[in-house]
Amino acid sequence: MEDIIVVPIVIGSLFIGLPWLILHYITKWKQAPSLTGEDEKLLDEMHYTARRLEERLQTIERIVAADNPDFRPGIDSAAEPDQLPYSRRN
Repeated sequence: MEDIIVVPIVIGSLFIGLPWLILHYITKWKQAPSLTGEDEKLLDEMHYTARRLEERLQTIERIVAADNPDFRPGIDSAAEPDQLPYSRRN
């Protein structure tokens, strides 16, 4: 008696439910928003601004180091990302 109910549920799940679930999430994935040209331009501007700020910080550290021999700058900008301390990571 139970076999009569279980078989249609398993067959329905395999041939209707599973493909529907897969196709549903493929469709959602394709509809997901991507970066627009405006977003890319904004990211480029932010990257340029970050580089300028880093250069300014290095200049300030050089000036302070020249005035105060005991001053130790935080991090060498040439350091590899793996060598940076976690406190400076975002």
